[in-house]
Amino acid sequence: MNASRYSHSAAEDLAAYAAPLATDDDLLARLRAGDQDAFEELMTSNGGRMLSTARRLVRSEEDARDIVQEAFLLAFRSLPAFEGRSRLATWLHRIVVNVALMRLRSRRRRPEISIENELPRFASDGSRIVEAHDRVDLTPADALERETMRVLVRRCLERLPDIHRVVLMLRDIEDLSTEEAADALGITIAAVKVRLHRARQALKTMLQKELAGEVAACSVH
Repeated sequence: MNASRYSHSAAEDLAAYAAPLATDDDLLARLRAGDQDAFEELMTSNGGRMLSTARRLVRSEEDARDIVQEAFLLAFRSLPAFEGRSRLATWLHRIVVNVALMRLRSRRRRPEISIENELPRFASDGSRIVEAHDRVDLTPADALERETMRVLVRRCLERLPDIHRVVLMLRDIEDLSTEEAADALGITIAAVKVRLHRARQALKTMLQKELAGEVAACSVH
């Protein structure tokens, strides 16, 4: 199985999810019958999206490709147990997320970087302390600014420690529910909510600081 064959586009992603259920039923029947063309079709139509998901979670191209191959092998072995209650694409997405999370858990633990400096500060009376970067508007005005924002978001996400970054990715990008994220991570629903709240706050502060720096640099020039 060669992961380098995987490629995808946003249009292909939409087409995969918009395909009629009958297509899934037909493909599933062929897969269970051992049709090799069906296996090839499954990998070609889903591999690119699965690779993108793995990349976002593990931040390593080599690991991401290994994860996709492992996820497909696991999916093939699990086909007899698949009841068809969800789309094949959704089922594969859950598998690749779980395999990626197992890979993250198996890594040697690195010291987590604190995000305390990126969280809001409060005065003794409970009111929030307004920082200079709080005045930065995070709403892009045009296409160029939107692209700049996307680059900054990716950069800031990379700086979040895994314990917060992964929760944010699962909930806000991979679109898992709070319950699904808790189950995938093996933590409580309350823990997911706390980590997600802190991750969102930290990401917002990082973005505001980055944009404030961009504005300051432009004003110097």
